[in-house]
Amino acid sequence: MQLGIFTKTFVRPSLEENLDAVRAHGLRAVQYNMESAGGPSMPAHIEPALCARIRAGLAQRDITLAALSGTFNIIHPDIQERERGFQSLRTLAAASAHLGAALITFSTGTRNPDYMWGHHPENSSPAAWREMLESMATAVQIAADNDVTLVFEPEVSNVVDSARKARSLLDEMRSPNLKVVIDAANLFHTGALPRMAAILDEAFELLGPDIALAHAKDLERDGDAGNQAAGTGLLDYERYLSLLHAVGFEGALILHSLEEEQVPACRAFLKEKLAPYTG
Repeated sequence: MQLGIFTKTFVRPSLEENLDAVRAHGLRAVQYNMESAGGPSMPAHIEPALCARIRAGLAQRDITLAALSGTFNIIHPDIQERERGFQSLRTLAAASAHLGAALITFSTGTRNPDYMWGHHPENSSPAAWREMLESMATAVQIAADNDVTLVFEPEVSNVVDSARKARSLLDEMRSPNLKVVIDAANLFHTGALPRMAAILDEAFELLGPDIALAHAKDLERDGDAGNQAAGTGLLDYERYLSLLHAVGFEGALILHSLEEEQVPACRAFLKEKLAPYTG
């Protein structure tokens, strides 16, 4: 496993200085957000020269581009807002080869119109599931057309809010261009923490072969939570990392939901936990 970080963790005036900060903290992989190159997270257009500059910056610092951030609310009630998201996804997918990106992160959406990671009671409705499937089919076709893979995250506040629903989505889509980003801190509905071991075990049993990216953060409670720095909460990291290892995961483990000043401690925490699997 390669330890990495969200580039947005480091706020710098240029993309090169942003990547310098990644490297200075001893990290060799990133989930890249286009904000770190001075534009919006979901751009309408990306100049070829910018792609070349990002790719050169990564190569010069020996940093792997583990994934591009491409999340938007795919079932947003405002159809125009949703279409803007798809247009930006097309832009990111078209740029992925020039950037050297094989994965684009994605969400399964929420009926909450104000916050993409906010719960809404209708998320569990059959209508929301059908709408999510329609949007996902569009997104997967965009990915296939550009030879890139979408990785979606089971998240308690989105339509796909469990490992079982994630498995159902994968089985319904049956696409090699759709895989999973696993974030153990996002799997626990209200009241579920006492079943942490069973929930983690089930998630990896159901999704193991389809996990293409992993996130590292923590949670202080269950429910709509999971926004703490890794090692500062209640997540059983020994079990999480052992399960990643057991399914043969060799991708990037990406730190997020932390402040820059927390990076050294979180990196040290994960390095210690990963030691049994790194020889």
